Amino acid sequence: MRLILFYVTLFMTFLAAGQSEQLAKNYIQQGQYEKALSIYQKLYTRNPGRINYLLGLVASHQQLEQFDEAAQILTKKIEQSPYNAQLLVELGHHYDIQGKSAQARTYYDKALETYKNNDANHAYSLAQTFEKYNLLDEAALVYEKGMLDNPRANFNVQLAKIYGEQGKLEKMFDSYLSLLQLQPNYSSIVQRNFSDYIQEDPLNKANTIFKKLLIKRLQQNPDILYNEMLSWLFVQQKEFKKAFIHEKAIYKRNDSGPHGIIDLARIAISEKDIKSATEILDYVLETPVSNDMKLTAHKIILKAKVDQANKKEYKSIVEQYQTVFETYGKSRETIGLQVDYAHFLAFNMDRKQEAITFLKELLDRERLSRFQSSRVKMKIADILVLDQKFNQALIYYTQVQNALKNNFLAQDARYKVAKTSYYKGDFAWAQTQLDVLKSSSSQLIANDAMELSLIISDNSQEDSTQTALKIFAKADLLAFQNKNEDAIAAYDQILTQHKGEKIEDEAFLRQAKLYEKLEQYEKAKVNYLKIIEFYGDDILIDDAYYHLAALYTNQLEQPEKAKELYEKIIFNHADSIYFVEARKKYRTLRGDAIN
Repeated sequence: MRLILFYVTLFMTFLAAGQSEQLAKNYIQQGQYEKALSIYQKLYTRNPGRINYLLGLVASHQQLEQFDEAAQILTKKIEQSPYNAQLLVELGHHYDIQGKSAQARTYYDKALETYKNNDANHAYSLAQTFEKYNLLDEAALVYEKGMLDNPRANFNVQLAKIYGEQGKLEKMFDSYLSLLQLQPNYSSIVQRNFSDYIQEDPLNKANTIFKKLLIKRLQQNPDILYNEMLSWLFVQQKEFKKAFIHEKAIYKRNDSGPHGIIDLARIAISEKDIKSATEILDYVLETPVSNDMKLTAHKIILKAKVDQANKKEYKSIVEQYQTVFETYGKSRETIGLQVDYAHFLAFNMDRKQEAITFLKELLDRERLSRFQSSRVKMKIADILVLDQKFNQALIYYTQVQNALKNNFLAQDARYKVAKTSYYKGDFAWAQTQLDVLKSSSSQLIANDAMELSLIISDNSQEDSTQTALKIFAKADLLAFQNKNEDAIAAYDQILTQHKGEKIEDEAFLRQAKLYEKLEQYEKAKVNYLKIIEFYGDDILIDDAYYHLAALYTNQLEQPEKAKELYEKIIFNHADSIYFVEARKKYRTLRGDAIN
């Protein structure tokens, strides 16, 4: 019983001390240094062995400019623990804050000498103390010696961070690479840190240093890690053919298949480098890989060609699809390609009925799984919406919902039910479906549902007849049908007949995106500027800033104006979905110099 009481009393004592220390810290943050001093004096008197109590007491005296008292406390403690290098740094800092730099340097040097002779096992705590006071050269020396004295110590992360702050780029990259050799799973974190220095410009100082270091390391030791990092570097520089060289080297030495090569092709396509993507995927097609991989390569490149093609190229694309079907057949294995082909027929070539017949034959001909048949039915429904056969489309979407309950595809089908109902003007039913989807496990669907729901609700409250909303829904349908000029005219109807209504900024934004699609960039710019001028406090302001900045950068060649807009997102809209990209693009435009 006495033992239990002892432990309870001990626990309560620790709890009380912890609460007192937190109170003292709060007082320091609030500038109430006398109150903090009083608490730290009591805590330190009870437990003089606790370094945090000692440092709190010293800091309180320093804030009150009671420098002699602070010096006495530190000096007395150093006399008791002459080999404690951390305390010597604290005493050095004590003189630094008084402007006595020569005395401060004396104690910093003593700390390094003490560590060198007696304190080799405490590298981390000493280096952290130096870092705390921004004494980076000293911290680096301690970390370096710590690793030299103890081969099992790994301070590569800490050293890389310091080297980066010092502008010692080669040392920084070298430390991170050493870390990756020991812990390859840190790859994504390291690449994220590299992104603070690496830019799209291959001639950027950091890029050239990193490239030379990687090539040097690769020559000394043909570790696959260096191929991976070189590939990553060339992707940042959008030099996809150079990245491809290293992805091939990785593939030849790896048993995991050509997934990295295919991913590289996807990135090239996202940057609209179809030529490089085609070359990369042709390699997959010529390599002895599985049919699944080859079909994936065909699917990616054909979809990319469709997205970039003009009408003169449609005949050639049809022939390419037919060649693939002749080689691999129209079977379960080529479901994805067949669905893409039907989409191309309907949405690009306006051969809607032919596309639907093609897909229905696929359903009748093959014994498909629930997921495969649902994919086919989803595409049939999309084409029926394109053809404005809304009720038939709703039947197919509902079949998918029932076949794959709670699956992502079922949620997508529900969203398309809502969108179809919206197109046909049944806003109440669309709203019912959207309310369910706001909590979708898919963040993308949940966000889309929220956006459409707000458009319907906001513009139903303001206008009970929903006149503007009906025109807006019609314009959205025309845009879905690729009738871009007609859609622009419909949005114009809102902008002229419903000025000042809530839906106006949405119409400006939708219309601007269509102007960009038609390469009418000046008209798009005007729309974005109107959102900024008239709707500066509304939800679409960051969309306007971001898209206009991209326009200024990529089409209008006015990078200074783009920088101003990215700045507005960075400083005024930190919660924007565009924040991370805006910061990255801003740094690129500014051409951040690395010292």
